[in-house]
Amino acid sequence: MDRDFLMDLFADFGPVAIRRMFSGYGISADGINFALALRSGLYLRADERTIPRFEAEGCQPFQYTTRSKTIIVKSYWQLPDRLFDDTEELSVWARDALAAARQAAASKRPRRTATRSKAVKKKSSKPAKKVRRSKS
Repeated sequence: MDRDFLMDLFADFGPVAIRRMFSGYGISADGINFALALRSGLYLRADERTIPRFEAEGCQPFQYTTRSKTIIVKSYWQLPDRLFDDTEELSVWARDALAAARQAAASKRPRRTATRSKAVKKKSSKPAKKVRRSKS
């Protein structure tokens, strides 16, 4: 998959940014990555709400093999082949993938609380150690 193909594929979805990533591309909208285009296929971000739809289509989560084991990344699922020919429905799946990516990003951001702010500002009650310098 090349950049032009991906731009055409997501045309019904809206403007996307496509950046080189690993052995393919990361696809994002509004600064949030929601899809991966790799040698092994096109993967959309998924969550507990959308995973059953991928499973119903017979899709698999993204996976890769290291020297010692196979890693399964359940947050990205392979796009059903039929959607390559139906860009209108693909845009619906892409919007859901973007929503899943936004939700995941929001849950990872640390929330500032009053307690946390005070802990950072609080100074140590121990006096600083004095450094002795020799007179030379």
